[in-house]
Amino acid sequence: MKSFFLTMVAFLLGAVISVSSALAQDRTGWPSSFTVGTASQGGTYFAYGSGWSNIVAEELNISGGAEVTGGPMQNMALVHTGDLGFGMTTMGPAAESIAGNNPIAPGLQMTNACAMFPMYQTPFSITALSSSGITSIADIPDGARIGFGPAGSTSDTYFPQMMELLGVNFERRNGGWTDLGGQLQDGLLDIIAFAAGVPVPAVSQLEVQTEVNIIEFTEDEQTKIAAAFPVANFEIAEDTYTTLIAPARSVSMWNFAIANCDLPESFVYEVVNTVMSDNDRMVNVHKAARSTLPEFWNKNTVMKWHPGAARWFAENADASISAEMIHGG
Repeated sequence: MKSFFLTMVAFLLGAVISVSSALAQDRTGWPSSFTVGTASQGGTYFAYGSGWSNIVAEELNISGGAEVTGGPMQNMALVHTGDLGFGMTTMGPAAESIAGNNPIAPGLQMTNACAMFPMYQTPFSITALSSSGITSIADIPDGARIGFGPAGSTSDTYFPQMMELLGVNFERRNGGWTDLGGQLQDGLLDIIAFAAGVPVPAVSQLEVQTEVNIIEFTEDEQTKIAAAFPVANFEIAEDTYTTLIAPARSVSMWNFAIANCDLPESFVYEVVNTVMSDNDRMVNVHKAARSTLPEFWNKNTVMKWHPGAARWFAENADASISAEMIHGG
């Protein structure tokens, strides 16, 4: 019996050493730390990005965290240059950045930022104080002061164009979501036009402090916007905000996490595995992560995939990603 026990102990120790050795070998070239580019505080990107960066840091035993940035456009630039290892973007800004139309570096084709995993859809939604009397886009007064989020963000890139398409004449304001929420509450803005995963923290905070209106698009407005921009119809669920008594019509654009294409394949594979293998934990970070699911890999039609991410989705989601859509392929 003693001999059998010693044999088993030796076997288990050998297995642990083998696994440890394999892990150490697999981590060759891994960075000692990583940073995720998000957006302004008070928005979904910051909450979501801080959450998954902390989960990855904990599970992979590597130092990591989130950084406040200007949002999707700046994240594409920072990840492309390698100033940040990871970031988050939406399909529209990603397409413009790859084509060389990123306002941060006009003419530079940002092709070294690779798709990593699907995050969620970004609905475009409008919030006003109930005291304003604004309950529809048609109610927005001429010359309204509208907060469109940080300059260069998805919201700032597309929402002004959408408002112009719908015949709204406005004064454009920029800033972080928390700051704009405060300005709305203080009467310095008429509405805030959000493009962010829901619930938007700044809107949830406003609901606690005052009465607000979540303004939905009409069906005709949805149709006009979807015909002109890379978006699809979307409904903001009734339980998203306490203010809503029914789903609210909106339009949305998909978000993806991105990685610098030069990061080691094994590292990105494990990051994707950590995030995509425990959706319940991600939903605890933010409700928008209900859409952070493997089957939505095909929502990326713009960026080339990081090889590590492509391998994970091929092995775990039966993804059929062509070689032309994989960086270096």
